[in-house]
Amino acid sequence: MSTKMFDLTGRRALVTGSSQGIGLSLAEGLGKAGASLVLNARSAARLEEAAAALRAKGIEVTTATFDVTDQSAVVAAIGAIEKNEGPIDILVNNAGIQRRAPLEEFSAENWHEIVRTNLDSIFFVSQAVARFMIPRKRGKIINVGSLMSEQARYSIAPYTATKGAVKNFTKGMCTDWARYNIQINAIGPGYFATPLNKALVENPQFDAWLKARTPAGRWGNVEELQGAAIFLASSAADFINGQIIYVDGGILATI
Repeated sequence: MSTKMFDLTGRRALVTGSSQGIGLSLAEGLGKAGASLVLNARSAARLEEAAAALRAKGIEVTTATFDVTDQSAVVAAIGAIEKNEGPIDILVNNAGIQRRAPLEEFSAENWHEIVRTNLDSIFFVSQAVARFMIPRKRGKIINVGSLMSEQARYSIAPYTATKGAVKNFTKGMCTDWARYNIQINAIGPGYFATPLNKALVENPQFDAWLKARTPAGRWGNVEELQGAAIFLASSAADFINGQIIYVDGGILATI
């Protein structure tokens, strides 16, 4: 009886930036819990590869190629999904990028690119999806934050700014939309071995520092984010709103 609370059968989930890494893993977790998936990225070829891999595991998948930083493209794509495939019950705002440089040398071009991808996209996609969720009086939105929603690290101040904003935007979305029975929460991943973190994974000094700094003593595996996503997307989280769950091996718990 209790496991039914986590069953996502009959629900459709759109996951942005889901052709690889954390986004693909979150999509897989939701699919294994019964949801049908709509994968999103800018590369149709990469999307089809990811979709084929999930279909081979028995998961129902379609793809939607669009740029989450282009508001008109987002509105058109969300409208097409709703019309041609059916309601989007779950939205995971995962698309994100990283750029590293000392702050005094950081270019305006890279600043705007990070803000567009990590923050503007959440506004564009969430607003477009919420306009369909609101009349239905139901929906789940999961934003992907970061440890940097709470802390900072050298050379990534602009990324830190966007992830801090994601945390508070999650609260703002809750404040506006909880009245429509939409639950908006966030996941804050710690350090996971993903393409986004390739430079860190391959840096022996950082690898040693991270393992010593994290109580669990290791990098996270992307599959370990799936449980939090399933929980927040499920009926088990119907009265949880405006929160961020950190999945970090304990790194925020200690100094």
